[in-house]
Amino acid sequence: MQPADFSPVFSGGSLCCWLAETAHVPSASSLPFHPVRLACLIVWVYLCLYFVQIIELSPLVPKKFKPPAKLVALFAGPLLLLVLLMVDSARKSARSDQSIFEALKEHIGNMITSVRSRRSASRQEDSAIKLLDSSGKSIDEIYGHGAGKSEDGRILDLTEQIIADGLDKRASDILIDPQDEVTYTVRFRIDGVLRTARTLRSDICKAVVNSIKAVSSMDISEKRRPQDGAFIAKKSDVTASFRVASAGVLHGEKLSIRILSQMAGTFTLTDVGFTGKQLSIIKSAVTKPSGMVLMCGPTGSGKTTTMYAMLNTIDRFTRNVITVEDPIESVLPEASQIEINPRADITFAKALRSILRQDPDVICVGEIRDEETAEIALRAAQTGHLVLATVHCDSNAGALIRLLDLGISPILLSSGLSLLVSQRLLRVLCDRCKKPAKLTAGLIEEFEKKHVNHAGMFEPVGCKHCGGTGYYGRTAIGDILIVTDEIRADIANNEALITQLRTDGKRKDRTNLRRQGLKKVALGITSLEELKRVVG
Repeated sequence: MQPADFSPVFSGGSLCCWLAETAHVPSASSLPFHPVRLACLIVWVYLCLYFVQIIELSPLVPKKFKPPAKLVALFAGPLLLLVLLMVDSARKSARSDQSIFEALKEHIGNMITSVRSRRSASRQEDSAIKLLDSSGKSIDEIYGHGAGKSEDGRILDLTEQIIADGLDKRASDILIDPQDEVTYTVRFRIDGVLRTARTLRSDICKAVVNSIKAVSSMDISEKRRPQDGAFIAKKSDVTASFRVASAGVLHGEKLSIRILSQMAGTFTLTDVGFTGKQLSIIKSAVTKPSGMVLMCGPTGSGKTTTMYAMLNTIDRFTRNVITVEDPIESVLPEASQIEINPRADITFAKALRSILRQDPDVICVGEIRDEETAEIALRAAQTGHLVLATVHCDSNAGALIRLLDLGISPILLSSGLSLLVSQRLLRVLCDRCKKPAKLTAGLIEEFEKKHVNHAGMFEPVGCKHCGGTGYYGRTAIGDILIVTDEIRADIANNEALITQLRTDGKRKDRTNLRRQGLKKVALGITSLEELKRVVG
């Protein structure tokens, strides 16, 4: 028979059936089992084991009948559960005006609600956070509610939720500000940029502010005078420290909460983001027995984190490392850490004097704020100690100007300094949503003149992972100045150096930072917009 002879034999319906059979037979014959039947068997076995557990806890089954009931449940668990439900529903129907079907429906609804509540409780337990004051007392104990919360419980829950959200979203600061008479805003600083997290009514947010002030050991009745406090939060096995500052502002009271980075003590210089050449220069300075390495930069530029990374390159088993910080941001094993406390008359200068009598090899100064602290630190660098310190300024030239303006003698400054590092932090493009940058013809021409490869440049887009910003995480760029003998001579002898630094020095430092940032833009790590925002 020719192929054309098949056309009258098969109708449209029979042809579809024949195709379905031919398509089904190979798939069934190729498997030693039917997948649907196997899935049903697995579900049945799981349900049987689950109902064995239910029978053990159920009051419907008398104790003497539980062993045979468990045996039956191993083979017919769902059927036995249905029987128990029917019996209990019949009993309930006989005691009330409900029909047996209404009682059965109510039972099933209660079971579903119970399962959902267990899952919700499990999720809440996993994400639970506890706020504690400096003595370890919880916020519930401070308010006197103990384990059972009253009507103020929702305020305490909201307070804990705000702190938990800040930790989950990698915030460095939480700001609570009054916008007007009826509205407060809660903002998170994430990767150096503020984002509005939520807007709250004035009465609710004032109660939240009082809760945070109470756990921070601050006076909740004082709303005009600035106050400082601290508290800690525990979530699972993680403990975070917070520093709180309050101030009376228009329309109410402002609260600033700094989240101290618990990861700072684990950072290495490679993690910071410096180039290979810069890393070798810094490591060489840190391994020297004496001299001062000075970190420069504005607030939030990562100076303390980089200083911790330097300390992590030092063998703290064989060298006596002592730090003076305000506050201590992370615990460094095998290091002695002193926290500044003005109320107890513990200042940077007084702590440094005591440190010099404790046979230190490495001294870390959290911040140089006055002439006395700067002078003691520089003299320690002269007398055989390695000193790591930070100073708030915008460039290496600005650091020299500030130290000279504080009253430090040029000779002491030139002999003590060995390395200056000016640092900025750039946001890193989100790997999940970044796209190739669309450059104008003018930019392309400018990059080609400077021999900059623009083919690998990207720009932000925004997705759920990065919170719609297009950036996730930060990396550092740095400008390093090695204090050579020539520079020492200029600092010590040249009276015109300050004028030169005020004009050419700062501009040169900014150019170096821009050059380092442009290298990261060319590699697709960050964007041109971010470089312009940070460096200018």
